[in-house]
Amino acid sequence: MQFISFSSGSSGNCYLLKTEHNMLILDAGLSPRKVKQYLSDYGLSLSDADAILITHDHTDHIKGAGLMSEEYQLPVYTTETVHEGMCRNYCMPHKVPVALRRFVQKDTTFDLGDFKITPFEVPHDSSDCVGYFIEAEGVAFCIITDAGHVTDAIRQFVARANYLVLEANHDVDMLNMGPYPAHLKGRIKGEKGHLSNETGARLVAEYATPELRHLWLCHLSEENNHPELVRKTYEQVFSEYGIKAGLDFSLTVLKRLVPSEMYIL
Repeated sequence: MQFISFSSGSSGNCYLLKTEHNMLILDAGLSPRKVKQYLSDYGLSLSDADAILITHDHTDHIKGAGLMSEEYQLPVYTTETVHEGMCRNYCMPHKVPVALRRFVQKDTTFDLGDFKITPFEVPHDSSDCVGYFIEAEGVAFCIITDAGHVTDAIRQFVARANYLVLEANHDVDMLNMGPYPAHLKGRIKGEKGHLSNETGARLVAEYATPELRHLWLCHLSEENNHPELVRKTYEQVFSEYGIKAGLDFSLTVLKRLVPSEMYIL
């Protein structure tokens, strides 16, 4: 299995997961033109994709989904509530064609080509929000982004993951001292907001198993976080638990606007 991050942050989120026979787009917060451009750099095409999976209906995760779906006849999988939210979102002018909408149920596993996919509840202030636990070719991949707090379901899937993409949205001190108005700071720190660096680090330290091979940190805030601060926080928390990133598993902080390398899982 192969993984690429094309973009990760408030300007747009889009990832790729690929086996020998099938390819998924995870969130579509970039324009099809930009995704096509990025894919070509890896010798790939959107015509190779089998489907789009959407986590939730905020614009930075969906703005390219409708046009991408229509142009390449790609089915879009997410919950019925997220589909309804996408239809209401005026920042997504091209809607997913009705014939290409696919509804998923939380905690119900479905097959899509080589992939065995389980959506699960993630708390966020969107219409609805899910993470995805995806199994293929003998490995388990999990993506959790835009999570207001840690739930039992999140703990369960972190514990099962060989490869984990996890939100590291903000540093609490940077957020508290930053320029955001009080109501926005409250939203970000709230039960349906975003994960802080330390909360995410303790989640991984306490629930990930020795089977975790690579941790990618995603959705960093431009205003309230910094890649080196994320890494430092995670390494400090891990040291309390006797964990060494880079030795026990690989740790990568994904860039907000620049595609990653292609990772072989």
